[in-house]
Amino acid sequence: MASLVHLNALRAFEASARHKSFSAAAAELNVTPAAVGQSVRLLEEWLGTPLFHRAAGGRVRLVPTEAAQKALPDIRAGFDRLALGVERLKEGVAGGVLTVTVSPAFAVKWLLPRIDRFQAAWPDTDVRLDTNHKPVDFVAQGVDIGVRYGAGAWPGLAAHKLMEEEIYPVCSPALLRTPGRLGKPSGLAGETLIHDLSMEGHSGFPSWGQWFALAGVGDSGAARGLRINNSAAVLQAAIDGHGVALARGAMAHDDVRAGRLLPLFPQVRCQSPLAYYVVYRPECAGLTKLAAFRDWLLAEAARNEQAA
Repeated sequence: MASLVHLNALRAFEASARHKSFSAAAAELNVTPAAVGQSVRLLEEWLGTPLFHRAAGGRVRLVPTEAAQKALPDIRAGFDRLALGVERLKEGVAGGVLTVTVSPAFAVKWLLPRIDRFQAAWPDTDVRLDTNHKPVDFVAQGVDIGVRYGAGAWPGLAAHKLMEEEIYPVCSPALLRTPGRLGKPSGLAGETLIHDLSMEGHSGFPSWGQWFALAGVGDSGAARGLRINNSAAVLQAAIDGHGVALARGAMAHDDVRAGRLLPLFPQVRCQSPLAYYVVYRPECAGLTKLAAFRDWLLAEAARNEQAA
């Protein structure tokens, strides 16, 4: 059976293999690169076999050996189970921190305006928001639960659909003060169009060109305008009167209800091929704080739909 020393060495090996770097592993483990390298060497001596390929002269290339590659999934699963065991020990303690990962735009436009209701219901749970444009590693970064936008399948994560989304044009009420302005879709040809570049990597996501086609008007001006890589900033630009945005319905919901944005041409709406999902590691589903936040998110989404 591995001793505590060997468990620490296994952690150093796993982190080094994942990052392909002693330095990056050291930063994660809060030790020096030399300490990580020494831990790996001690583990190799204990096992009697190398774990990384070495060039002439003993220089380490951080490419795990075939035997190490085969062992890594079981080692990672073991650390995941240990982390889960610690979480279960914490369950008996009142309160605790719940780490939630969401995109910056989703945090600003949807989650933060509602989070007070969760905190009122669960005052002993402290929510820590991790806002990131890119998906994070739940294990490596200590994430409990999150909301992701996509097709609903992410390796190693359970996913529950939270909300679907329609895409439609919106503008500031100020833009409609001129009589006859934007009375029909063809009127968009003379307006500044605001494009959401944060959706460029999502295949099939509706663009201005697709909306014009659905509306049955020419799209000669669909590619021009203001381009922004943050969905919240896209809506803010429209609120400030800088043009007409092709809005994501879930993000625009509160601004439309408050009258900060007006939806245009409600008869022409695109359905997004993607949706919002609550995601978490399946082995953590029974954790009280996680289940509470998941159920709260689903209830808030249902409330949104009823209010639409």
